Amino acid sequence: MTTSSNLVVGVAVGAVFLVLAFGVFNMIRGGAGSPQRSQKLMRWRIALQLVALLITLAVIYMRGRW
Repeated sequence: MTTSSNLVVGVAVGAVFLVLAFGVFNMIRGGAGSPQRSQKLMRWRIALQLVALLITLAVIYMRGRW
């Protein structure tokens, strides 16, 4: 259980990191990046952060350390 739950949390956090990295890269490109894409990436980041937080809280709860 511990290894699989660690993997799930790691994947969730990794997804947040990837979307954040794409957003920063889009911002660095400046004029080449569209504002609509930046908005979409930031919305995805916020949604993925919520999912990662909920997954992390669920793992902590299931381990009985809350």
